[in-house]
Amino acid sequence: MVVDRIFSGIQPTGTPHLGNYLGAIQNWVNLQEEYSSVLYSIMDMHSLTMPKEPALLRQNILDTTAAILACGIDPKKCFLFRQSLVPEHAELAWILGCITNVPRLLRLPQWKMKRASQSNGGTVGLLTYPVLQAADILLYKSTHVPVGEDQVLHLELAQDIAQHFNKKYGEFFPVPKAILSTTKKIKSLRDPTVKMSKSDTQKLATVNIVDSPDEIVLKFRKAVTDFTSEVTYDPANRPGVSNLVSIHSAVSGLSIEEVLHQSVGLDTAHYKMVVAESVIQKFAPIRNEIKKLQQDKAHLIQVLEAGAEKAKELATPIYQEIRRLVGFQ
Repeated sequence: MVVDRIFSGIQPTGTPHLGNYLGAIQNWVNLQEEYSSVLYSIMDMHSLTMPKEPALLRQNILDTTAAILACGIDPKKCFLFRQSLVPEHAELAWILGCITNVPRLLRLPQWKMKRASQSNGGTVGLLTYPVLQAADILLYKSTHVPVGEDQVLHLELAQDIAQHFNKKYGEFFPVPKAILSTTKKIKSLRDPTVKMSKSDTQKLATVNIVDSPDEIVLKFRKAVTDFTSEVTYDPANRPGVSNLVSIHSAVSGLSIEEVLHQSVGLDTAHYKMVVAESVIQKFAPIRNEIKKLQQDKAHLIQVLEAGAEKAKELATPIYQEIRRLVGFQ
């Protein structure tokens, strides 16, 4: 019998930003209530695809853990663990890499985009991390994966790898299905044609969930809109204002239509402050909880280690059967 099982992960980049929260973490919180088998991983192995200082990586792992706990992820309702504490992820990635062809990986847009930022022309890890993503998912026989639009191609690769493995060794892996976020992709406040990103060099472009109220107000006040004062939703022609409407809708729980109805008569300058206040109210309790959790590193480490033990219990019999199927035992 196939058990409905959710798997998703987040790279440890420190405290998440508004786009991470609305696009992924908020959905994670809902999914842990809807499904009985849910795994969420801090993807520290994936983070090595771009250069990282060890001390910074260690701190980012703890800060990311504190943030997602503060956002409502409950280790009693899901397995929350650090990827590298379950070595079967890497071992399965090797097996799956041996049935994945290189031209398929070379066509993935993230490889083309990120290799340009590496002076060595791109590492093997950067090329093959989508195979590790597939292993992350398949190691637990996951059936559903919450993904953003930019990860759909990687999930399709995982689906193809599962089918290829099943054809070669017999039906074993369920083919995982995507759970697409209903939240519109959150864009940069300074350039609403690109998504919000922690690596954006413009400090006013990205709202972090630990930003102070004054910082949030400043960033929204400086948000790029246009010369029309009316608040409307038209992403193609008015991306800046439409991004604000999407943010307002997502943090308030109101539909786009309800947000627009409430905003009749407001010009964009005043509307920016309405959105800023909604974000401040949403993040105030989360921000306070993050600060409290960051003071207890031992607790954060214990949560991740306990989650890894549970994940290993689930993964071990599955991986042992994979070893038998491929001929290792």
